[in-house]
Amino acid sequence: MELWGHLVVFAQIVLINLLLSGDNAVVIAMAGRRLPPAQRRRAVWWGAAAAVLLRCALTVLAALLLDIPYLQTAGALLLLVIAFKLLTDHKEETSSGAGASTLAGAVWTIVTADFIMSLDNVLAVAAVAGEDTALLLIGIAMSIPIIIWGSSFIMHLLDRYPMLLYVGGALLGYAACEMALKDRGLAPLLANVGENGIRALPFATVAVLLIAALWMKRRARATA
Repeated sequence: MELWGHLVVFAQIVLINLLLSGDNAVVIAMAGRRLPPAQRRRAVWWGAAAAVLLRCALTVLAALLLDIPYLQTAGALLLLVIAFKLLTDHKEETSSGAGASTLAGAVWTIVTADFIMSLDNVLAVAAVAGEDTALLLIGIAMSIPIIIWGSSFIMHLLDRYPMLLYVGGALLGYAACEMALKDRGLAPLLANVGENGIRALPFATVAVLLIAALWMKRRARATA
């Protein structure tokens, strides 16, 4: 019976990683899409390694981080800034065909976003695993192939269908708002918003993000 319980917990952890690692894969794909093929592979591996290492490190600090008011809100705002930056990256490719973005810049964007999004992943996984550290770390390690395969696949889709970039930006904007809504520091303020208002906030955030990104790109083209 104890073995069955461990298997159920492990399956839950794998499912959580499958669902929550999608955001990390989207960030890696969006940040690395302008890199040459060889550097793309490096960005994917560096991004996946950073995501997993950050999750392992943050697991130890999960309870402490939850007690810091407005930390998740600050992370959500930073994630929105990253999403906006990725959406408005209108730099043209160089004449040699290499992407305008650098590997170092892409990796820095990926690591920063991974740190923010790993908070939610760690807290969800830690809640399921309880005090079973070995099972927790194994479950987190399972996210490695999910992130690597997912980011490579999404990057390929972005090459073929560039408009999907806005879908990725929308997902990041939605994730950022959901993170902020979980912040204990905002609980008194959100109490006055109402249940319907809280449900509408993520969609409103996505709308504002996409409209601002489209306006900025149009303005950039007009001044080019």
